[in-house]
Amino acid sequence: MGGNPKVLETMHAVLEQYGACSGGSRNISGHNQFATSLEKTLAKLHCKPAALYFGSGYNANDCTLTVLGSQLPDCVFLSDASNHASIIEGIRHSRAKKLVWKHNDLDDLERKLASLPTRVPKIICFESIYSMCGTVGPIAEICDIAQKYGAITFLDEVHAVGLYGPHGAGVAEHLDFEAHVSGNTNGTIVDRIDILSGALGKGFGTMGGYITGSASLIDMIRSLSRGFIFTTAPPPATMAGAQAAIEFQRENPHDRMQLQRHVRAVKDRLRLHGLPVLPNRSHIVPLMVGDASKCKAAADILFDEFDIYVQPINSPSVAVGQERLRISPTAAHTQSHQDRLVEALVHIWERLGLDRLERWRMEADGSVREGWEDMDALEPVWTDAQLGFSAAGGPEEGRRYSHFSKKAYPMPAAEHLEDTRMGW
Repeated sequence: MGGNPKVLETMHAVLEQYGACSGGSRNISGHNQFATSLEKTLAKLHCKPAALYFGSGYNANDCTLTVLGSQLPDCVFLSDASNHASIIEGIRHSRAKKLVWKHNDLDDLERKLASLPTRVPKIICFESIYSMCGTVGPIAEICDIAQKYGAITFLDEVHAVGLYGPHGAGVAEHLDFEAHVSGNTNGTIVDRIDILSGALGKGFGTMGGYITGSASLIDMIRSLSRGFIFTTAPPPATMAGAQAAIEFQRENPHDRMQLQRHVRAVKDRLRLHGLPVLPNRSHIVPLMVGDASKCKAAADILFDEFDIYVQPINSPSVAVGQERLRISPTAAHTQSHQDRLVEALVHIWERLGLDRLERWRMEADGSVREGWEDMDALEPVWTDAQLGFSAAGGPEEGRRYSHFSKKAYPMPAAEHLEDTRMGW
């Protein structure tokens, strides 16, 4: 989306008319028609009454959780162990109490909720897609538990917006695909989430972050967040471009569908060569290395010798010994791009003597390591039928998703695809 013609055209037009700077914070001259319009678009995207736009996704999480924890007396946060640093810092800045539950472990979450008095305000913080491992949060089940214990839900969809759902609103929307296609969203998972945060610098290809929720919640964060009040607002052109990206993705799902097809192909081909792709249901392709210096060396070889850019992920983003390459296929990566990537990685694994799939998957005693158990059983969030591969659930299911099939939304010609100069 960062090279989308509609987005660039919109930004150029606003830049020419209004200049490069917002002129101040949102409480003064930084508030304008583009901020108001963008926030209405964000609220509509997530079927919420209101939204608030920030300069980054980090800022959105940090500011929101800081205010919530400081304004709810005796509040306790329940935070997934793999949550992003912005969530961790927001909780810390609020000075509220915190309980950390094991990653995606619903039993551990419920045990910790049950240990708290009924009168205590509780906020469950979790993500839909965890960016370093690609795991998908059990959103519906967490909503059930939250309802049982009277807890507030805070869902971070930063790595899912623009990539999942019939309108690009993320995994929560995707889980009720048909309801959101029909527009009947009452009682859906999105409807059950109290606060939903997202970012515009990933799937939407522009810049900024946001939260959506009730009008009273948004007013509270707007009125009390120092990180929102005392900072210069993003430029009007950035806000206008972000809105254009959201509106484009809402009506044009072909890019995110093609991205998911490419993700499947890359994962399958890497595993076929015995390379250790960490299993998950999302678009993220974590290729395990397990050594910081070798991880950097692998990334350097890809860039210097093969002209391929892949992100090396080291501590503190992941634990020591869990270093990895995080590969990000796009809709624009062709078959020849995939061929070159796979050939390069096979060469590098041999050259650096890196551990292959079975070594990563198996413990010394022959048991399967945690996280690698369901390697062949995990179903991607996007189903075959939704991607138009086939009528996987029979003729009726094929018809059900035909509006979002490859036939209904053919890919644009290669010359119109997003430039992949930033690599994988």
